[in-house]
Amino acid sequence: MSLFNLAYARATGGAFVLRIEDTDRARYREDSEQQIYETLHWLGLDWSEGPDIGGPFAPYRQSERLETYRPYVDQLIEAGHAYHCWCSSERLAEMRAEQQASKTANTGYDRLCYGKTREERAKLPGFSETPVVRMLIPADVELSFTDLIRGEVNAPRPDDQVILKADGFPTYHLAVVVDDHLMGITHVVRGEEWISSTPKHLLLYKWLGLDAPAFAHMPLLRNTDKSKISKRKNPAARLTWFAEQGYLPEALRNFLQTLAYPPVHEGNDLASFDEFVASFDWAKVSTTGPIFDLKKLDALNGEYIRAFSPAELADRIVAYATANAQWHDPSAADIALLRAAVPLIQERLVLLSEAVPKLGYLFTADADLVIDPDALAKASPDAAAVVAATLQALGGLADWSHDAIQAALRAALVEGLGLKPKFAFGPVRLAITGSNVSPPLFESMELLGKASCLARLDKLARVL
Repeated sequence: MSLFNLAYARATGGAFVLRIEDTDRARYREDSEQQIYETLHWLGLDWSEGPDIGGPFAPYRQSERLETYRPYVDQLIEAGHAYHCWCSSERLAEMRAEQQASKTANTGYDRLCYGKTREERAKLPGFSETPVVRMLIPADVELSFTDLIRGEVNAPRPDDQVILKADGFPTYHLAVVVDDHLMGITHVVRGEEWISSTPKHLLLYKWLGLDAPAFAHMPLLRNTDKSKISKRKNPAARLTWFAEQGYLPEALRNFLQTLAYPPVHEGNDLASFDEFVASFDWAKVSTTGPIFDLKKLDALNGEYIRAFSPAELADRIVAYATANAQWHDPSAADIALLRAAVPLIQERLVLLSEAVPKLGYLFTADADLVIDPDALAKASPDAAAVVAATLQALGGLADWSHDAIQAALRAALVEGLGLKPKFAFGPVRLAITGSNVSPPLFESMELLGKASCLARLDKLARVL
């Protein structure tokens, strides 16, 4: 939602306002606000006004605006559009259970408290000392409205929504209406799950004599099996997960642009945020829930990685690896070695998190290198002869460049032992990297240096 909000604000010269809607104290988490700041900044979605930077309509935390809402609640009560409800949570639970058991068509609050004084209600069962305030939904409530994305929309009939809770906090429904008016909000972009609440909000605007903003209800993201994405079950529903996995923020932002929106450039998903803003049009937004396909994101992330210069990519890898405890206090020599090795993996790298593990053999002491047991078990019968011939060919090699190493080994193993390259270089790769799959072998040997390579080859020779 933030991406499309910001895109429209930028496209129209407007302001993108960040407001912390924290009136649901049962679900409040102290660290959530900072996480919002960090993830939006990480994605490059920066706001014009907000709790951390202020603005003309501060404060921007709803929990700091409680005195703002009360006059509007009183106005609604005095006009007969709202009423006090003293029903206990137990009584409401029983009411809902009875409605479900009887399969009644009219669900929602049964208005037991409507029209009653506190004293009258106290004589009935399920009384709570501290009341809430509910809207009084009229029989002729307008259920249709115009949506920027969907056109004319028909919503289900709402029940008597609570607008002020017993703890003195407003619900989302009242708070956003009041704040959107006071903060001059002209456009509200939110998920389609809020379509059913829009008639309530439009009623509140009408009753309070306020101009309603335009609404754009975005389709909900779906898994590849077309089920709704769950924040509880799917880790990818957390923005922090993508940073942890090693995705690039610009790649993720680009990917999000393609969800429910056609490519800026036909046949090519790659597009900058500025290009997305320049092409922005609500009429292009799809109403069908887009599939959140991680494979597509992986491909896009890989394209961004390949577009970096090796130096830029090395900076990103170092920043990721140190921030995520993947690489502890690397030395200047380690970082220099990484920079030299980045071109070996750049073409096949999908995530930043893969870089250090792929190059781990370069940063491991020769004596500590672990040879993969499975790879060792699959070593060819002539592996010992290959390693022995390799040691002999490289022992006197003066030019330790990858071209010279490759030429020497081709002469010794392919021509000398009559082996195909696939089989000739396998034992050498196992000795140098500890695995039978690795980045380019000869370039790796050049980076490791002659002494380390000979030591590792000798180690494997003793094992064989």
